[in-house]
Amino acid sequence: MVKLMDQAIKKKIVTIGGGTGNFTVLSGLKKYDIDISAIVNMADDGGSTGVLRHELGVLPSGDIRQCLVALSEAPEVLRDLFLYRFGIGGLAGHNFGNIFLGALEKVTNRFEDAVLVAGKILNIKGKVIPVTVEPMVLLAEYENGKTLKGQSKIANYKKHKIKKVVLENEVHTSYEAIQAILESDLVVLTPGDLYTSLIPNFLSFGMTEALRRTKAKIVYVVNLMTKRAETHAFGAYNFVEEVEKYLGVNVIDYVLVNTASPSEEIADLYKKENEHFVSPDLDKIGNTRYKIITGDLISQIVFEKNPADKLKRSILRHDSDKLARALLNLVLL
Repeated sequence: MVKLMDQAIKKKIVTIGGGTGNFTVLSGLKKYDIDISAIVNMADDGGSTGVLRHELGVLPSGDIRQCLVALSEAPEVLRDLFLYRFGIGGLAGHNFGNIFLGALEKVTNRFEDAVLVAGKILNIKGKVIPVTVEPMVLLAEYENGKTLKGQSKIANYKKHKIKKVVLENEVHTSYEAIQAILESDLVVLTPGDLYTSLIPNFLSFGMTEALRRTKAKIVYVVNLMTKRAETHAFGAYNFVEEVEKYLGVNVIDYVLVNTASPSEEIADLYKKENEHFVSPDLDKIGNTRYKIITGDLISQIVFEKNPADKLKRSILRHDSDKLARALLNLVLL
């Protein structure tokens, strides 16, 4: 663990997002002597998480599980266990951690208690907080007038551009999430699928108010690549513009933008899916509402998906350590 010099009181950092983006940011931050809280999207209804949500009536655990593992200081075999995905048999495609959290919810009768127990088992550094503990169902309205229901359907619909996303029913931001935001020194809006991973967090009642009230600095980490179903042809400017539609202007203090290009081999793999590198768009972003921070933030490790995982996953990700250093520089300013 790296201790921050001349800090008598631990700095408090809150991350907000889904699974993979939060995982990447948390994996770097946990190496430092800081107080970490991860607020996690609860709209997921795809893959193993979606099946368990439908068949058992439990809350979605996939993104929560990833954040628990990211913050875990347990032996590697235990962390691997919570990431293990069955490849054959009746459990094919299911993740052990998702099943475990679903069973814990049944035993404890409260999802938030299940998360606390799992956190103790995994010896996590910090807190993992569901953005809400009420059933969260995402709706997308498209520019052609079409409406789709469900995070997984929205994430895979590629025919029309999303106009906006809303919730089917109002849900309330958890008390723990609001308190963490109000007491933090830095709030990090993590990278990830824009409309199905990050923005759903802003739709729970009380979230945008908390982000507007907090005295913490707020930084948005822009995605590396576009996603055909959600952000086709987006540049960094478009990402920030969309986030501000939900949060309002003058809420974000910093925008962290990658300026390093991926390798030609990786770029070609994305092009096959009609997805592309997110242009820094620095000429458009230049304004007085927030400060732009740029740099090479790409990880040199190419993510390899588990063959048993039926969902599409990003193979190019941010470098956890580079992100952590950039974010800590902000909290120490």
